[in-house]
This record gives sequence, structure tokens and C-alpha cells, in this order.
Amino acid sequence: LYDGDILAGFAGSTADAFTLFERFEEKLQEYGGNVARAAVELAKEWRTDKYLRRLEALLAVASPRELLLISGAGDVIEPDDNVLAIGSGGSFALAASRALLQNGDDLTAHDIVENGLSIAADICIYTNHNRTILEIDAEAS
Repeated sequence: LYDGDILAGFAGSTADAFTLFERFEEKLQEYGGNVARAAVELAKEWRTDKYLRRLEALLAVASPRELLLISGAGDVIEPDDNVLAIGSGGSFALAASRALLQNGDDLTAHDIVENGLSIAADICIYTNHNRTILEIDAEAS
């Protein structure tokens, strides 16, 4: 999103998620790429809008400086440890990634994500080993 500077992922209904992606991108444009402000405004709209209120999804949003979880309950959550996972295998991926982050001094962020997702896929019956990992160039932003 926002000319490739921001990544977003979802858990929940695909149709609902695409609606929310569009709204989030509109908010990003409206607030000049300010991720936190766009997230808060989307969460407010999501919670109060008669149509959006029914949408069932979670959005995970990342920029080079911010990592946020946005929910339909109006929550905008920034994780304390810069690790965020959503979806059916999310808790497994989160636990594995936190362990790798704490104990894998020579691992890159990509390695931590890949290994965390692999461990989650080994544990969760709803998670598979097919994945696409996208990265943001923090130095270019």
C-alpha cells in the first residue's frame, strides 16, 4: 500500500478484508501516509459505520517504523516486541517468532518470519507451508 511503503495482511473473510484494505488505503492518502492516524481513523469508522461494523476481519499493518493490529472492535494495537501474527496459526507463529527473536542472534527478520511460519504450519492443522513473505526496505523509506 501507499506506493509500496506499507504492507498489510488480514485474517478473516477475504471479501471483508479487501473492503477494509480499500478503506485503509483511502485513509493513508487522506492522512499523508501517517499509518497510526490512518489506523485510528479506520478503526473508528469500522466500529461506527452501519455497513463496516458487520465486517469480520483483522488487519495487520506494517511500515518501516510501525507495526499495528486493527480490529473491528475499534482496537489499534502496537505490539511491545515488534512481533505480530494473526490468523488460525497466528499464536503458534507468534510464539515461535518470539523465541527465535530472543535466542537467534544471527537471524534476520526474514529468517525469523520464515521459521516462525514453518513451525506454525507444523503445529496448526489450518496452516500450511505455502507462504509468500514480503519485505519493506526500511532504508528507502
